[in-house]
Amino acid sequence: MPIYEYAPRSGVCSQCPGRFEVLQSMGAEPLAQCPQCGQECERVLSSVSHSMGKGHLLKPANLESKGFTQYRKAGDGYYEKTAGTEGPDVIHRG
Repeated sequence: MPIYEYAPRSGVCSQCPGRFEVLQSMGAEPLAQCPQCGQECERVLSSVSHSMGKGHLLKPANLESKGFTQYRKAGDGYYEKTAGTEGPDVIHRG
C-alpha cells in the first residue's frame, strides 16, 4: 500500500503540524478532513526518492548493472555514453 501525503486546504494549521502521511490502498477515497484537527485537507503530490541505500538509482554503475544505457549531453546536439554497453559511444542530433 502506498503512503499518501495530505495538507490543509487553507495551507496552514494552528492545531497540528499541517502536512501528514497516511498509509492507504490505491483504491481508497482520499481523506476530506485531517484526522487530528478535523480541518479540511487534500491529497498533495510528494517528492519521489531515487536513492537506494548508500547508492543512487541513477548512478552510471547502477544503471549499467541493470542493463540500461545512459547518455549525457556533451554539447549542442552531442550526447556521450556514460553507462552501458549497447548503442553508440556518441549520438549527434543535427
